[in-house]
Amino acid sequence: MALSSFLQKIELPHGLEGINEDLRPVEAGRRTWTWFTFHNYWLLINCNIATFLTGSALIPLGLNWWQAIIAITIGNIIATAALIISSLPGAYYNIGFAIFSRVNWGIWGSQFAVWNRIFLAFGYGFQAWVGGECFYLILLSWDPRYGQRIPNTIPAETGMTSAQFIAYVIFSIISLPVLWIRPHRIEKFFYVASSVTLVFFVVLLIWALATMGPSGFGDTLDSDTRIPLTGGPNSAAWLMVYGIMSTVGSIAAGIMNQNDYARLSRRPADAIWGQMFAFPIYSIFASVVGILVTAATQKRLGGEAVWNPPTLLAALFEKDPSSGTRAAVFFAGLALVVSQIGSNLPGNALAGGIDLAAVFPRYINIRRGAYIVALLSPIVNPWRLVSTATTFLTVLSGYGVFLAPMTGIMASSYHLVNKQKLNVDDLYRTNSGSIYWYAGGWNWRAPVAWLAGVLPCIPGFVAAIDVTISMPDGATELYYLNYLFGFVTSGVLYYLLHLIFPDAKVHEFVQTAANPKELQRSYREIWEAAVAREVDSVGEESLRTPLSK
Repeated sequence: MALSSFLQKIELPHGLEGINEDLRPVEAGRRTWTWFTFHNYWLLINCNIATFLTGSALIPLGLNWWQAIIAITIGNIIATAALIISSLPGAYYNIGFAIFSRVNWGIWGSQFAVWNRIFLAFGYGFQAWVGGECFYLILLSWDPRYGQRIPNTIPAETGMTSAQFIAYVIFSIISLPVLWIRPHRIEKFFYVASSVTLVFFVVLLIWALATMGPSGFGDTLDSDTRIPLTGGPNSAAWLMVYGIMSTVGSIAAGIMNQNDYARLSRRPADAIWGQMFAFPIYSIFASVVGILVTAATQKRLGGEAVWNPPTLLAALFEKDPSSGTRAAVFFAGLALVVSQIGSNLPGNALAGGIDLAAVFPRYINIRRGAYIVALLSPIVNPWRLVSTATTFLTVLSGYGVFLAPMTGIMASSYHLVNKQKLNVDDLYRTNSGSIYWYAGGWNWRAPVAWLAGVLPCIPGFVAAIDVTISMPDGATELYYLNYLFGFVTSGVLYYLLHLIFPDAKVHEFVQTAANPKELQRSYREIWEAAVAREVDSVGEESLRTPLSK
C-alpha cells in the first residue's frame, strides 16, 4: 500500500505506458540543435581525458607513435561513418534511440538494448572520479600540502585517500545543477564548456612543446618498430587493427544512442554535417595532443611517461611549487573540471536519463533519470575502477563486442528492412495493434542476429581481460576485428532473416506506405498539430495517437 501511494505521488503528469513528454517525437520548438551545437557536443565528448589517454593504450603494446596515430585516424573515420548512419532515424523522424529500438527488437524486446545502454551510463561515476582528480588540482594549488593536511581514514585497499574522496564529493556536488538542463536548452552550456576545453588543450600543447628544452622528446616518440610488422596477433599489423577497433569501441555507446541527440536537430543536415567533421577532427586532435604532451614532458619527469593530465600536472607542481606554477595548476584544474562536466553530462547523465525514461515512462523523465544515474553511480566503486584502470578501459573499449551488433541491426533495420519507412504512431502502441509487436512484443530475429555477431568474439574478449588465459591466434585476431565483425555479421543476418521470414505487418507497411520523405513530412505535420492543440496539458489520445485525430 505504501509503495502504491508513493508511485501515485511521483507519477508524471503525462506519463503513459510507452511514452511521456521526453519520449515523444520532438516538435519544432524543441528542435534547437544546429550544426554548431553538434560541433560543440563532439568537441566536449572527444576533447577530454579519456581521448587524451588513447595513445597510452596503443604505444605500450609495441606500436610506435605514427602507427598509433594511423590506427586512431582510421578508427575515427570508421566511427564517423557508423555515427552518421546511426543518427539518421533520429534526424529524419525526430525519435530517440529507445523508441527506434522498438522497430528492431519489438515493443518489449527493445528493453534489452536500452538496459545495455543504461548499464554503460553508470560510467558517470568513473568520469566523476576523474573529475575529482581534476578538482584535486585546484585544492592543491590553494594548499600545496592539502593531501598531507587531511587525515586519511580510508583503508589503502580501497584505492583512494580521504583527500581524494573529498575532491570527488565536491566535484559530484558542483555537477548536480548542470543535470537540470534539458537537452534542447543545452546550447549555451556547450558553447562555454567547449570554448574552455579547446583553449585548454591548445594551451597545454603549446606549453609542453615550448618548455620542452634542448633534451627534446622522450622515447614515447620513438619511431623504431620493436615488434614484427606482420605475422600473428602480436605483430604491428594486427595491433594496428586492434587499435582501430578499440578506437571505434571506445565510443560505441555514443554511436548507438546518437538518435537521442540527432532527433533535436533543427533539420537533418545539421545532424549530418555537424558531426561528419567535428567528430573525427577533435578525437584525432585530442589523441595526438596526448601523445605529444606525454613525450614532451617525459624527460623532465625522469624518463617516465605520465599520460594522465591530473597526475602529470601534480607531478610537475611537486617539482616546482612556485606561485606561477600554482596559478597554472589552478587554471588547468578548473579547465579540466569544466571539460569533465561537459563530457559527462551528455555522455552519461542525459543518455542514462533518456533511457530510464523509456523503461519507466510513467515515473521518470530525463531530469529524474539523470539524477538517478548521478546518485547511484557510486555503487560501481569508481575509485576501484581507477586503481584497476587498465582492465577497466579494456572492458570499456571491448564492450563494442556487444554494442556493434546492436548498431549493425539498427542500420540494417532502417535502411534495408524498413527502407527508411517508419510507422511512428505504432512505436507508441504497446499492444498487438502495433506493427512492431511481432510475437508477444519481441522480434526474435534481432536476438538471433545479435548472438551471431557476439558469440564468436567472446573468447578473445575474455582473454583480453584476463591475460592469464591463452587463446588460439585465430580467436585473438577475430576479437581484434570485433566492431567490424559484429556490425556486419549481425546487420546482414538480421536482413536475411527478415527476407526469409518476413513479418507480415511490417512487410505490408513497407510495401504500401508513401516514400520516406512524404512519411517524414506527414508525421511532422501531425505531431506539430497535436502539440498546437495542447493548452495546459496533453491528453492521452493527442499524446499517443495523433494520427487518429
